Amino acid sequence: MPHSNVFQNHRLLLFYKGDISALTLFAQHSNGSICFPEPLPLLSSALEQEEFEESKVTIHPSMLVNAINQQLQLDNDLLHAEAGFAEQIDTPGGIITVYMARFKLLDPPHKLLQSRDLKLRTLPELRGRPPAEMELLRRAYVKMMEG
Repeated sequence: MPHSNVFQNHRLLLFYKGDISALTLFAQHSNGSICFPEPLPLLSSALEQEEFEESKVTIHPSMLVNAINQQLQLDNDLLHAEAGFAEQIDTPGGIITVYMARFKLLDPPHKLLQSRDLKLRTLPELRGRPPAEMELLRRAYVKMMEG
């Protein structure tokens, strides 16, 4: 499957969480979106767990991580797929499944991401994103605090 197609019905949230400080930061595009490699379509809304569709074809999140590593020219050991997080978003073009990938580093990779026109943001800094993204952030944060 070509890399451009793996993201047709999938997105990634990229985040950093400090092991000691518990500082949590999400990567954000210069266009404002927190979904990678591209924003969710307009009119997207997060589905509740009971509304999730059973998917026939499943892409392993590590495939998405590999594709985003290539696209952003990141070393293969920086990002790791976060197990147990898969949220479905209803969009005009169909269901998009969103997974999470974590930067496995001691310190937040601010400079590295800035060189790719990305920023690491705290949850309060991301207020005002579209409702589907805010709900994704909320669910991601809950998942991280439980994990």
